Amino acid sequence: MAKDHGKQIKDDAQYEALRKKGMSKEKSARIANSPDASKKGGEATDLDSRTKSDLLAEAKKIGIAGRHSMKKDELIKAIRNH
Repeated sequence: MAKDHGKQIKDDAQYEALRKKGMSKEKSARIANSPDASKKGGEATDLDSRTKSDLLAEAKKIGIAGRHSMKKDELIKAIRNH
């Protein structure tokens, strides 16, 4: 059974699994707290096939600063490295 991390972590089991994989506390918490996190697995489209407006929306959702001045390839890189 997963340890209870309090109200700040919505999915304790997912948080612990991500931490065991070596992700930071911040990134693990962000993923474990994202809505529909468990439903997204394997359903994401390839970033290269998305439009710039789709990439801007994704960048906004994850909080990438300066996204509007980025080119499409810069947006893809920023999303992958976030």
